[in-house]
Amino acid sequence: AADSRAARSTGCAAVRFVELLVALAAGRSAELLVALAALRSHELLAALAALRAAATDCRCTDWRTGLRAQYEAWQTPTESPGDVRMEAVVAHVRDTMPEGTILTNGAGNYAAWLHRYMRYPSYPSQLAPTSGSMGYGFPAAVAASIAHPDRTVICFAGDGCFQMTLNELSTARQHGATPIVIVANNGRYGTIRMHQEKTYPGRVSGTNLENPDYAALARAYGGHGETVSRQDAFPDAFARALASGLPAIIELQLDSEALTTSMTLSAVRKAGEAALAEP
Repeated sequence: AADSRAARSTGCAAVRFVELLVALAAGRSAELLVALAALRSHELLAALAALRAAATDCRCTDWRTGLRAQYEAWQTPTESPGDVRMEAVVAHVRDTMPEGTILTNGAGNYAAWLHRYMRYPSYPSQLAPTSGSMGYGFPAAVAASIAHPDRTVICFAGDGCFQMTLNELSTARQHGATPIVIVANNGRYGTIRMHQEKTYPGRVSGTNLENPDYAALARAYGGHGETVSRQDAFPDAFARALASGLPAIIELQLDSEALTTSMTLSAVRKAGEAALAEP
């Protein structure tokens, strides 16, 4: 009987604990306070123990294993078009960057390759915007390099994103910052172009870009510059940038079809045309 009462008590506590979590997730503060007041400390501990026991259930383990498999399958690269492929660049950086590297980025489709294929082995190691702020990555990289001169700082930036704040190369040189900027140059504002092709396929307006020679720009500021037009050239270019001890730019000359991690520009346009053709 005592065991039965204990089981019922633990079960009730577990139910109340779940209710508390639901209230927390829904932002219902009053309900959350009521649930907290009703849940005594020993009941909370019992509820947590019950949840831990449930987590070891084989069905739960199989579920977690399945989710992990899906995550790893999602991280298996989809090959991009062109002689330089962002997924391969991110994979090489991930596998060879020094321990403690800080990674930064701004906003744009290029960042999807970083978010999908990069893994962050330490914390804190990422600086990125939450509100889609283009141009954020490079100033963040300069600041991170100044604050942590003992750590490698790598900024991923699109060509449109980088041009919004590339003047901070002057700040980097003035204060001794040494970030490495990997510029994904596909000659356009990729995210805006994607939405143009989805909604108004073939009607391009204001998204093509004229770009400078980014490697020459880096050298003009007294930094290190590299231009990569073939995938097999990236590892050596990255190694030289790491060894330079200077603010560095590696320009990736991407294929104009490289638009997202899973769709080319032509595929996005075709999907947009199909959507318009629907009655």
